[in-house]
Amino acid sequence: MLTKKEIDFMGVRKIAAIISVIAILVSVGSLLTNSLQFGLDFTSGISVRLNYSDTVDLNGVNSTLAENGYADAVVVSFGSDRDIRVILPVSEDVTEQDQASDAVAVGDELAQVLQQGTSSEVSLLGSSFVSPKVGEELAERGGLGMLVALGIIMLYIAVRFQFKFSVGAVVALAHDVLITLGIFSLFRMEFNLNTLAAMLAIIGYSLNDTIVVSDRIRENFRRMRKGTPVEMVNTSLNQTLSRTLITSLTTLIVLISILVVGGESTQGFAIALIIGVLIGTYSSIYIASNVIIYMKVTREDLMIPVREGAELDGLP
Repeated sequence: MLTKKEIDFMGVRKIAAIISVIAILVSVGSLLTNSLQFGLDFTSGISVRLNYSDTVDLNGVNSTLAENGYADAVVVSFGSDRDIRVILPVSEDVTEQDQASDAVAVGDELAQVLQQGTSSEVSLLGSSFVSPKVGEELAERGGLGMLVALGIIMLYIAVRFQFKFSVGAVVALAHDVLITLGIFSLFRMEFNLNTLAAMLAIIGYSLNDTIVVSDRIRENFRRMRKGTPVEMVNTSLNQTLSRTLITSLTTLIVLISILVVGGESTQGFAIALIIGVLIGTYSSIYIASNVIIYMKVTREDLMIPVREGAELDGLP
């Protein structure tokens, strides 16, 4: 029975489930039709890293490159406000071997071109070529890494709690990852290695939140003598609400700071984590707990098993 101060989270669980299903369907549809806007890390091209003696004017760099025949180049901040990364697409009629050998020459040429457009001293930090094969392997291994992580998480929670809790946790994590990827696909945001790292971080963050809630649910199922499973889940969610909100808000403050001052090199990472934290907070309340209820978890599922013969312990 809820008190006046408690929020009836599970009272709208069916509406939340419908919203989540729609969001997942839209995300999957976008991923199938639009795919992801893979960055150079997953495709192919030449990456040139340059250092300026003064703060870089990215607009000026773009203008200089466009005037000298590099209109397709992508310029992003790299490490600091004096370092940039210039990404050049690969010409399809040139072999990978030629591209790799030309990467150094292209880097020297870009440094000379950009030096003419600024009074700052421009120095080449390095240049490299990423082949399509390497990019494909990175994408495959990244996806495999996420699947392995989900499998290990399911096994861990099944051992620590109960199988129904592990299903709820994995469904919540898959929900978070799919919707985050769907947003990147819908808005055509670049997906690179930084973004992939953020996806793995989202799994860790959401799992931590889900385990805290699951632990409280298990405790209340064992401790509370009255109440339906829905009421006990609601009580558990209200008891962990302040912790969930404080954790989410403090994390968001840090991520927003990274997004504002971190430059374009960390933009995808910050955006992915901000989306993941918001959706992860929602899923730990409405997805993992919802699945537990739909799987009809009972007090007997969570009772500590009595060891055979334990009742005879201590008897003469």
